[in-house]
Amino acid sequence: MSEKREVSIRRAPKLPVFMIIGGAVGALATLIVTSLFPADKAIGFAATLGYFMLYGVPIGVALGAILGLILDRVASRRAKTVTVEREVVGDPPVIE
Repeated sequence: MSEKREVSIRRAPKLPVFMIIGGAVGALATLIVTSLFPADKAIGFAATLGYFMLYGVPIGVALGAILGLILDRVASRRAKTVTVEREVVGDPPVIE
């Protein structure tokens, strides 16, 4: 017995990968921007960097997710519809 069905085939991006890479880029951008300005001696560079990482990393994650969603939308427009045939074969024999 076989059945034919139309399915849509497309390449979809993995959103968690885009979000992780976006977070890493946000952290790197925060490090670069924080190191461009002199740090307050009373607070220190590490504390200032940590404070601004609270903003830089989530912004990077959000931008990575937006980029992934845009690429997902583009991929859904390029989807192709194909006809597939599924063939059902009887149960395999039992070996005792």
